[in-house]
Amino acid sequence: MPRNISFALTTDQIRNRAKTVTRRRGWRFLEVGDVLNACVKCMGLQPGEKIERLCQIRVTSVRREPLREITREDCVAEGFPGMSPVEFVDMFCGHMGGRLSQEVTRIEFEYLEVTQ
Repeated sequence: MPRNISFALTTDQIRNRAKTVTRRRGWRFLEVGDVLNACVKCMGLQPGEKIERLCQIRVTSVRREPLREITREDCVAEGFPGMSPVEFVDMFCGHMGGRLSQEVTRIEFEYLEVTQ
């Protein structure tokens, strides 16, 4: 069964398929080919709240890199076409913690089509 991955801050970008890259603290265990359930929220659910799955994605590339190495192209792939790399890093650190020099896991993925 695929592992769940939260996209609480970028739910709209996942829904409209604008996001193909995500950066995470941790997630060092991922490998190319892994399938994940993209979800609105996976942790911190209130009593009675259920996980809302958005779609399934397959990892196409995974590597560790300093957060400060994000490019303008990756800001677009992250679902933030109007954001500069500096703005993205500020937003990331504001929501996830850490600092500019921290190493993060850069995960590139593709959307899997659901067949009924």
